[in-house]
Amino acid sequence: MTNLNDHGPSPFVANIEEATRMNSNYRTTLWTGQHFQVTLMTIQPGHDIGLEVHNTTDQFLRIEEGTATVYLGDSEKTLESWQANNDDAVIVPAGTWHNLVNSGQTPLKIYSIYAPPQHPHGTVHATKEDADMDER
Repeated sequence: MTNLNDHGPSPFVANIEEATRMNSNYRTTLWTGQHFQVTLMTIQPGHDIGLEVHNTTDQFLRIEEGTATVYLGDSEKTLESWQANNDDAVIVPAGTWHNLVNSGQTPLKIYSIYAPPQHPHGTVHATKEDADMDER
């Protein structure tokens, strides 16, 4: 497996499942291009990504390992919840409020595709706290 640096916008081939499992950071950008971005995430048991909305960005999330409770809705007050596990995908259209909570006992390993990119090229956040500080 190649290193877990941001390889965009150059052409790139990788085993996404292996890369996702290798990632130990809360967030690591693996590839950033002009029109979309791939990030890898590890969410610890009981932790979440935080309730958020991306008004102009569609998002695809794929769970490689773990169990999540997924919340989706038109507003912060109208969220529906689903259980998601290994191999499940979560599609979040732009303007949809969402959160993923690690509801299992092991780290939740996911990759996310943002279109257009959501984070600066090369973003690495070791912890959610680092991500929250960077996004202020």
